[in-house]
Parts: sequence; C-alpha cells; structure tokens
Amino acid sequence: MTDQTTEDYAFGPLHHVQLAIPPGAEDQCRAFWGDVLGMTELEKPPVLAARGGCWFRGGGLEVHLGVEADFRPSKKAHPGILVRNLRAFAKRLEAKGVEVTWDDNFPGHDRFYAFDSLGNRLEFLEPLADS
Repeated sequence: MTDQTTEDYAFGPLHHVQLAIPPGAEDQCRAFWGDVLGMTELEKPPVLAARGGCWFRGGGLEVHLGVEADFRPSKKAHPGILVRNLRAFAKRLEAKGVEVTWDDNFPGHDRFYAFDSLGNRLEFLEPLADS
C-alpha cells in the first residue's frame, strides 16, 4: 500500500467526537452538555436512537454520547475543543460547579481541563492572540 498525498485527498473539519456513557445516563448528559455547556441536543436518527445515548452540537462541534455497558470514564483520552473567549467559558463552568484545571504546557494556547459529569476528560483551548 502506498502513502496518499494531499493531492489525492483532503481532510475536512472533524464531523463529531464520540464519548462513552453508561446505560441510563442520558438525563445526566443533558444536564451537563445542554445546561452547563450550553450545547443544543440533536435528534438522533430512529435506528440509532434505539441504542440510547444522545447527541449535542455547539458552534461547529458535534459530540455523540454513546452507551457502553461496561462504561469507564476516559481519564486520559479526550477531545480538544477550541473555544473563543476561553476565560469567560471557564468562569461559566466554575459558576456551575465544574472544576477547571489550567495547563500552560501547550505553546501558543491557553487551555484547561475539566471533566464531564460522568468523569470523561475534556480539554478546552484557545490560540493566543500573539502566536
């Protein structure tokens, strides 16, 4: 198999990221992804809705929360979510009781980590203006 070049194909923006949730946690996800983060819940296609879970969209980001019977929160793997006005967003999360942990180890970006209400790790970042 040969390597493809960018002349043969091009990546577009990410369509969605999926995170695992335990069975029956949809309302808890709605409270976090909808109420805390301010994302809009999407209607799942009927064939996929039968599997449980829920989907959310905010800005250009779509997050699918899928049911896993043996759910374990992701403590290391995580989506990296770009946010405009990151500090204001961090204040919103803190006001809603979400712990924010700032990390300055990614050059050219402000960023922090937080965990969703099920313990999945999330990274939020914003490019620095002078980068």
